[in-house]
Amino acid sequence: MSVSLYYSAHRTAPLTEAETVSVADIVAARAPSFPYQEEEGLFLYPRSDEPDEILAGSTKLPYEPDRVLPVMTHVLTSVTELRRALPEAQWHVHMDDLDVPWDEADGYAFPGM
Repeated sequence: MSVSLYYSAHRTAPLTEAETVSVADIVAARAPSFPYQEEEGLFLYPRSDEPDEILAGSTKLPYEPDRVLPVMTHVLTSVTELRRALPEAQWHVHMDDLDVPWDEADGYAFPGM
């Protein structure tokens, strides 16, 4: 059974051109440091028909236990950067049915990470 991280941002105003560039820059800047190129990394979906959704994506976590934490840490750090680039959006980040807590200072992480 696979476990995935899901992330989405909502607000009434669509992304501006500058925000779209910022999101693309974050994704491009974070990709080279992803720990395992053969695993699924940060993945943003194409534009959705869901009302007010400005960004959404998911990452399937690896099956190998020793790879889960590095992948999860990298993706949550990336989503933290995205959230900080889009501060007026309402974010929902979760691992299947478990919400990932947000901390203003540290961003997204599970306790003990």
